[in-house]
Amino acid sequence: MANMRRLLASNMSTETPTPALPLPRTTLFLMAACAATSVANVYYAQPLLDAVGGEFGISTAAVGGVISATQLGCALALAFVVPLGDLMNRKLLLCLELALLALVLLAVSISPTPLAMLAGMVGLGLLGTAATQGTIAYAATLSSPATRGSTVGAIQSGVLVGVLGARSLAGFVADLAGWRAVFVVSAVIAAGMLALMMKMLPALAVAPARLGYPALLMSMVRLLATERVLQVRGMLGLLIFAALGAFWSAVALPLREPPYQLPYTAIGMFGLVGIAGALTASRAGRWADKGHGQRTSMYALLCMMAAWAPLAMLPQSLWILGAGIVLLDMGGQAVHVTNQTMIFKTRPEMHSRLVGCYMLFYAAGLGLGAITATTVFARVGWSGVCWLGFGISAAALAFWRLTLRAATVPAAPNTA
Repeated sequence: MANMRRLLASNMSTETPTPALPLPRTTLFLMAACAATSVANVYYAQPLLDAVGGEFGISTAAVGGVISATQLGCALALAFVVPLGDLMNRKLLLCLELALLALVLLAVSISPTPLAMLAGMVGLGLLGTAATQGTIAYAATLSSPATRGSTVGAIQSGVLVGVLGARSLAGFVADLAGWRAVFVVSAVIAAGMLALMMKMLPALAVAPARLGYPALLMSMVRLLATERVLQVRGMLGLLIFAALGAFWSAVALPLREPPYQLPYTAIGMFGLVGIAGALTASRAGRWADKGHGQRTSMYALLCMMAAWAPLAMLPQSLWILGAGIVLLDMGGQAVHVTNQTMIFKTRPEMHSRLVGCYMLFYAAGLGLGAITATTVFARVGWSGVCWLGFGISAAALAFWRLTLRAATVPAAPNTA
């Protein structure tokens, strides 16, 4: 409580701008861990759709709505909460989000009706996303321009570990104690992370923007309307996450059916296959720092397109499915980090608003991909999902090529 009172007091005072220096490794690791454990809450439900739908009587075609509810929460966070990082003490904001996140997780674990469950998933999407993206924007602000891409890449590696680990942890815990226990475990993790962040996160921040909350929101509208790099890279993010959402939201459904009938633990383990994407994320940020963002985007999008051939082999081979997962996650995360690095270079004083605007495209893409894929699977089966994902990936590559000149930003000067 004493730590929280000091945070509240610091929010009422004027903060002094701090030199943007490379983050110490300990701080970088802590922030990556916070991003990982926060974002995991957005993805816990993906391997549990069969169990959730069975308990609440939700049909296969409609159960993707659980994921879409989470993405609605993500969109609300990005539009109305994440931008507050440019207006108030970032450490205070992050700690409040983690405290509320733990409470909402407990509420989801005891939800008695489908409506209560969906409302809780909106809350998880909102708070998990706010904490994750607030951490990314905070780390980017504390980094020097020449190392910002690698910093974002390192935090994004933590995000990816959280995304992949969420599916594995959810499957393991659900097999042991049911799907509700997953959210109890996550509440404990969120409370532990809150204690660590209050004690160890440095109270470093640039001076907050001197404008009111309505003006802050209007500035985001102007960014979306005028910032060409944000528009182009945001739409590219929407497309890649629609493809990723289509795969990860639907893959548990055929794996639960004959001939495999895998337990939730085994389904969740497939998330760990994509851990190579975490390494790609960090390297993609370094390439973008050197001005190779467009070339990185091209190769990553080609990788995503190629992934759908082995993914379509799910009925024949789980090993080949694993190879497809590696390709898909590597490509998707490389584009995602490159997008953020290029966008952050446009308006360094607006990192929280920029990440909020960009991730609105992400939430829309993931939600659309989830509900579309489960509907397609119910009507056509796994082959239809793969054709859907391939078509979205091809559209992303075509969009990148058409807008190549419109979304190029120069490399940051090397001040190291």
